[in-house]
Amino acid sequence: MKRRLGVLVIGAHGAVASTLFAGVHLMLEGLAPRVGMITEKSGESADESLADWFDFAPLEDLVFGGWDPGHANAYEGALKHGVLPPHRLEAVRQKLEGVVAWPAIPSNNGGDAKGRFITARGHRAQIAEIKKNVEEFRQKHALESVVIVNLASTERYLAEGDVHQTLDAFEQALDKNDERISAAMRYFYAANLLGAPYVNFTPSLSNVPALREHAEKHNNPFGGMDGKTGQTLIKTALASIFRIRRLHIEGWYSTNILGNNDGLVLADPESNKTKVVSKASVLDSIVGYKVENHQVHIHYYKPRGDSKEAWDNIDLVGFAGVPMQMKVDFLAQDSILAAPLVVDLVRLLDVAKQHGEKGIQRQLSLFFKSPHIAPGETPVHDPFAQEQLLLDWAKKLSRKTRL
Repeated sequence: MKRRLGVLVIGAHGAVASTLFAGVHLMLEGLAPRVGMITEKSGESADESLADWFDFAPLEDLVFGGWDPGHANAYEGALKHGVLPPHRLEAVRQKLEGVVAWPAIPSNNGGDAKGRFITARGHRAQIAEIKKNVEEFRQKHALESVVIVNLASTERYLAEGDVHQTLDAFEQALDKNDERISAAMRYFYAANLLGAPYVNFTPSLSNVPALREHAEKHNNPFGGMDGKTGQTLIKTALASIFRIRRLHIEGWYSTNILGNNDGLVLADPESNKTKVVSKASVLDSIVGYKVENHQVHIHYYKPRGDSKEAWDNIDLVGFAGVPMQMKVDFLAQDSILAAPLVVDLVRLLDVAKQHGEKGIQRQLSLFFKSPHIAPGETPVHDPFAQEQLLLDWAKKLSRKTRL
């Protein structure tokens, strides 16, 4: 069964989004292999996959759009970010030029305030504009459903406050245009009103009690936060191995060098704090004790562009108290790691919506540094346990479908 599925991205002309759009269209033209996605069938593996259990929306039926303050279209964005070389982009230029983002809600991420922003004044008016964009997009492309994905730059650090605790308090804060109701929260609120599943791929705060309540009220599933693409993916896998083998971690020093727009935004101390808090939270949870000398650093270094370098130095204590070290240097394209995860998340949330799921989707923990959890729950950070969580959910849902 084919499903025309809208994929609306906050940050639609950014590095990850433009790479996502280009990559999918290159696959459809037969110019790139269909790899890197767990929701896509692979001829290289004989193992049963999620794609064998569900009728995911095919790549051919994904329709892209979204919001962004910069660049004329996704092609210009892709050229600027330089993740894929111009000669490869040229093959899908027309498709990318067709993705023209709507003006975005102004954010507090410390970046350049210039660009195309929603002119509507006030939180309520901005949310109404977002709803109008989505509803018109649905009609124009005859879509069965829409998923909204936040790929915007990291917002400045925001602590959870009284306005976030109940839906009533949140609604009152919206009416007062309270600055503590961030852009990420306004998009999430609009998504719930629309019944459009929401993905927070950023570390920006949005999983607050009021919005959890709002999502439940509108029967809307959501997942997040902060996509686990590179260094943290490696860190969680290694930490799980050290735990299994009872190798004590005496210290772990992590640093990231990146020169894309995300790196530029993270040069702002408050945005950097938001990201570092997310990246640093996983280690103690996996190993079961506090790693006293755990440091995480992010540095903007323009020459690298999207080609980030994630470097880790790990100090271990083994049998008989003998010290050991491990050093990991991961050089990768940030957006190439992130883009396929967005395809998976969109498809999985679409399936969840079809099956009546709502609220936090814990089975998506595999994709995030700081997986959303409900009050009283313990986060799962071990990637092998996270994979099992997803597989168990998929098997349960597929059995229901067969019944």
